[in-house]
Amino acid sequence: MESIHVDVVSAEESIFSGEAKFVALPGENGELGILPRHTPLITRIKPGAVRIERADNGQEEFVFVAGGILEVQPNGVTVLADTAIRGHDLDEAKANEAKKLAEEAMRNAKSDIDFAAAQSEFATMAAQLAAIQKLRRTR
Repeated sequence: MESIHVDVVSAEESIFSGEAKFVALPGENGELGILPRHTPLITRIKPGAVRIERADNGQEEFVFVAGGILEVQPNGVTVLADTAIRGHDLDEAKANEAKKLAEEAMRNAKSDIDFAAAQSEFATMAAQLAAIQKLRRTR
């Protein structure tokens, strides 16, 4: 079975590095699916879940990314994420609390810049909660 090398990295650390049969992630214009020998591509990614079907055991790995850049070459996929969290490390209670704080910050924003920052945080937390739900459905 053909495979493609996948690296998911954040500013802090390498989150995943290994061979995969398939990778799915939230591209700027919709969900992207990457198979081995995919056409070269560079695009921005939105906050959401990166799903990696491992080549060695067929199991799926989930990584939440808060946006970033995707580079696809015929034999490799690189996800450079602003923030990346392994699926099993996601904390639903913490994400819900951060979402509530962002909602409050949007209501109390004193400027357009404050509102935009709070709105961005809200969107990221909503995407993280959606990723948690997706992970929960696959277990």
